[in-house]
Amino acid sequence: MQNIYYTTRDAFRRSFSYRRFWQQLSQQQQIVAANAYAIYREGDDGQAKFRDALKHIGFEVKTKPFIQRADGSAKGDWDVGIAIDMLDWAPKVDKVILLSGDGDFDLLLLKVIREYGIEAEVYGVETLTANALINAASRFHPIGEDLLL
Repeated sequence: MQNIYYTTRDAFRRSFSYRRFWQQLSQQQQIVAANAYAIYREGDDGQAKFRDALKHIGFEVKTKPFIQRADGSAKGDWDVGIAIDMLDWAPKVDKVILLSGDGDFDLLLLKVIREYGIEAEVYGVETLTANALINAASRFHPIGEDLLL
């Protein structure tokens, strides 16, 4: 979820509206589960408020700590966690929706479509979403004005 915040800020110089996203989806279908994935740093009040806002909207917020390595590099991604959750939910739903532009998820989408016969839709900033992910999705929704603050 944090990635979309930064992506829309970089692409449009505006913030993504998680509330509008939720409202749009909930008008189109029943939301069975909605997971948001975040990295946190101790003492970062802004991130805590962001997580609380997502919870208030209806997301289950899953967090893991930001890791600063000794060499100065940083680690903190949820790719494996997202994949596990999607594979857990795929046999129980008729559609999964991924809010990402990360091309690493193309194989995951192809797998849930093929093995579970469900739709796998993607919402992402078109210019910053990997073509492999767009092509793997049952349907791609470019983030535009309607989902920005």
